[in-house]
Amino acid sequence: MIERNLTGSTALGAPEANDRDLALDFAKGVLIILVIVGHLIQYILYRDEGFWDSPCFKWIYMFHMPLFMAISGYLACRALLRKSLAQAVGDRAMQLLLPMLFWYALLETAKLAVLPRAPDASDDILPFLYDVAGTYWFIWAAFVCFLLVKILSIFDHYSPWILFVSVVVVALAPLTFSIFPLIKYTYPFFCLGFSFAQSRDHWTSIARRYKLLLIASLCIAALVCFLAWQKDTYVYNNLALVQDMLSAKNVLLMLFGSAAASAIMIELFLQCWRFGRSNRVVRFIAMEIGQSTLVLYLIQGTVFRLMDSIQYAEPSDLTTRWAVAGILGGAIVLVTLMLRRTVRDIPYLSQFILGASPRALRPAGQPSHK
Repeated sequence: MIERNLTGSTALGAPEANDRDLALDFAKGVLIILVIVGHLIQYILYRDEGFWDSPCFKWIYMFHMPLFMAISGYLACRALLRKSLAQAVGDRAMQLLLPMLFWYALLETAKLAVLPRAPDASDDILPFLYDVAGTYWFIWAAFVCFLLVKILSIFDHYSPWILFVSVVVVALAPLTFSIFPLIKYTYPFFCLGFSFAQSRDHWTSIARRYKLLLIASLCIAALVCFLAWQKDTYVYNNLALVQDMLSAKNVLLMLFGSAAASAIMIELFLQCWRFGRSNRVVRFIAMEIGQSTLVLYLIQGTVFRLMDSIQYAEPSDLTTRWAVAGILGGAIVLVTLMLRRTVRDIPYLSQFILGASPRALRPAGQPSHK
């Protein structure tokens, strides 16, 4: 059963201000919007498990987190290859884990305020671990993927074979506890992004030479996988575990379908940026939403986990559900952007809440406030 708070590492954070790729920021902005839309479909538009069969839900979940992880691997390449193990892991922990712990503490405080602790409640730590792992699973997955690739890069910076072997080992690992299936699912995409960043010119030249054929083939593959995609194809249900021919088919369909859909969607996002970058809405998605993806992910995860913990009246008719979904989604984005603008230039607070220093959050060319 899918966790009620399905939820995006460098792709969620902010790279150095002078090195920003606004095309990737645009892609990240669209992806985090789709994360929120996917949760709104699950929490608001469907009152039962009917979301599994929603074509929109299926389309979003085929690619949004795999592509997010591939962008993470791509953007993390320089840190993985140039920084020492201690510096790289320390910087990544400060960027991802520190703000996650802040929002987790806020979540638990809110839950205690809304749901008073029962007098006979046990001191079992498992519910707390479930919250911190399940609510922000992508943060943990991004950090673990970064750590694994960094350790491998110590032995050989450029060998694709070591990376490939690690993908096979991780994918076939019989781990189904907690968020391990999600790490197994997203790790290959992190490695793909990292590998592409290492030999970008080579792969770009090949893609240009056979672009039409590649796009046509990927579209057909993605469409076939979309039509074959069922409830057991989701990683939340198959747990990325190969036990027999049926489970092997579901896992392979999941990985192959996600790869094909991710490739098509990143090409679509980059073309949208190329032709629409002068449009105010497109630039807003790139420069505001795309550069706020970490805090957006954390806030929406906190909100939906809190909704999962309390009883609330669900709208009865579809029109009202659409309205509620739109209001809630808009409120999450608005609050996030207001918070980011408020604290981004405050030392330590921006690191604690947003996962980035004021310098990293400032647009390129903008002087610091003295």
